[in-house]
Amino acid sequence: MPDLTTTYLGLKLPSPIIVGSSGLTDKPEKIALLEKYGAGAVVLKSIFEEEILMEYEHVLSEEAPSRYKDDYLDYFDYRIKQTNIDNYLNLIIQARKTVKIPVIASINCSTSHEWTYFAKKIQEAGADALELNIFILPSVLARSAENIEQTYLEIIQSVRNEIKIPLAVKMSYYFSNLAGMIAELSHCNIAGLVLFNRSYSPDIDIDKLEITSANVFSSPRDLPVSLRWIAIMSNRVKCDLAASTGVHDGKAVVKQILAGANAVQVVSALYEKGPEYLETMVKELSDWMKSKKYGKIDEFRGLLSQERQVNPALFERVQFMKYFSDRDKIKA
Repeated sequence: MPDLTTTYLGLKLPSPIIVGSSGLTDKPEKIALLEKYGAGAVVLKSIFEEEILMEYEHVLSEEAPSRYKDDYLDYFDYRIKQTNIDNYLNLIIQARKTVKIPVIASINCSTSHEWTYFAKKIQEAGADALELNIFILPSVLARSAENIEQTYLEIIQSVRNEIKIPLAVKMSYYFSNLAGMIAELSHCNIAGLVLFNRSYSPDIDIDKLEITSANVFSSPRDLPVSLRWIAIMSNRVKCDLAASTGVHDGKAVVKQILAGANAVQVVSALYEKGPEYLETMVKELSDWMKSKKYGKIDEFRGLLSQERQVNPALFERVQFMKYFSDRDKIKA
């Protein structure tokens, strides 16, 4: 029987398959099921900076008398933040009591204003590690690329200075020099990088003339984006790499590890097929390892990374020259 144990963020995982931050990880009993079905670790459902700010605005408009609204600002700000923080810390405490696998807390943020204090509380509650899910859409014309990059660095530094538990950063691929940014972040005394976070995507209903959401779940077609960059950056960063988005079966897990991932996050597949599908993914990984006579994960990790290829350009090609030229010949 192959040994599926691996190390991620300095933590020992019974398998490289991590259930990512989602509604699947918002209650201790759900997390216990994920452990039963073979999860190597869980990332708790994120606490959102944006969500707290929206709740603050709602409560302020509903509860604060208009004549004295300014007098209520500090009170509501404290009450809402404290309630959200207390609930989240309790989730960490209960999850740690319920399971043996690593419990990774998650903060979804776009500024560094409040998270230093909160990160320390997460550490005190017993989280094994913290994942900062940072996403800043480069949609403000007046905001430079340098400014966005600096915001990432400020958030990481402010949190890193306050905690001793491992810190991972889940980032987007919206950077003009993505390889350079990944490398720079890896030098910020963090334990891991997760490539990549999945953002909300808008759509348009042409009948109702409304803005709607699109592509709530990922699909296997999304896999190549993270696969490319895991392979390119493997052994070129100063931290672990975890792959995220588009992982829908055990074969995708194998691919990401071959590319160089230390761990692989999965969410959408479990929403679509149920948490018990983890067993199938773990079995697919184990069966493949047996078929190739691999006894441990480290025996094939990074085997097909860019660094180990005779032709490294295989991961850098961005044009479909051969594909379309072959199709044109067939049509002719």
